[in-house]
Amino acid sequence: MELPLVVGVDGSDSSLVAVDWAVDEAARHGLPLRLLYASLWERYEGSRPSLRTDRPAEEILVQHIIASCTERARLRDPAVKSSGEVLPDDAVSVLLKAGHEAFALVTGSRGRGDIAGRLLGSVSLAVAARAVCPVIVVRGSERNLRGAYGRVVVGVGDSTEGDGAVRFAAREARVRGCALTAVRAWRSPAHEPVDDLRTAGDASGAHEEQAANRLTDALRETGREHPEGEVHRQLTEGPAHRVLLEASADADLIVVGALRRHGHFGLQLGRAAHSLLHHSECPVAIVPQQV
Repeated sequence: MELPLVVGVDGSDSSLVAVDWAVDEAARHGLPLRLLYASLWERYEGSRPSLRTDRPAEEILVQHIIASCTERARLRDPAVKSSGEVLPDDAVSVLLKAGHEAFALVTGSRGRGDIAGRLLGSVSLAVAARAVCPVIVVRGSERNLRGAYGRVVVGVGDSTEGDGAVRFAAREARVRGCALTAVRAWRSPAHEPVDDLRTAGDASGAHEEQAANRLTDALRETGREHPEGEVHRQLTEGPAHRVLLEASADADLIVVGALRRHGHFGLQLGRAAHSLLHHSECPVAIVPQQV
């Protein structure tokens, strides 16, 4: 059975943008689309008997939102099989549970209850930091959202355990028919002892070479699986979170990995992923890797 692309909706402008983006994504991959609205009202009120003949305002609002979002998806692309559902739980729990049987989870960058601003909403952050499947937070300018740059960017980290992000990014580039740019940031440790300027230069070169080798290793499997794909390598000296934020400015999607340590239940995001979720200029995909 094909796993669906799951979208969390709440009626906010941000979630409507996420619905539009998710419809296009589902069409690219040939996937069904499942829209979910989490409502604690359903849990606390839905099971209570009532003598009232009129429907409570909250129930009307919830049903209107999910019906409107489902119709919005259908109108955007009738070929994508879309369904909507209201589930009786908090939004984070609903999406994390749905993620066990999803191709990916898609959320907007802000919810109805969030204070306006650039920073990420609490639901999207919690889901991105804990889900067992890829999570895509839809954010950025109109040009980035509509794929005007023809470029998917993936950040290559230190550990080979994060290469699932590279595979995910390569697949995204392939279905979009665009280029893949693999970015590896590197730095010479500030505390590393050097004897003279010549030694310092050698040390810097050694760190750059290690970064280049890591980039080659990460792309080796991608090259075998998708030899026809256009792949660019980018080695940049500097902090990874800053390098990737700069790369997001002219990207359609940026992808990074996140390790999920067994038995650890807190938010599991590195600095680069956290910075991108809050400040990226394009949609961000967080790809988990269990360790």
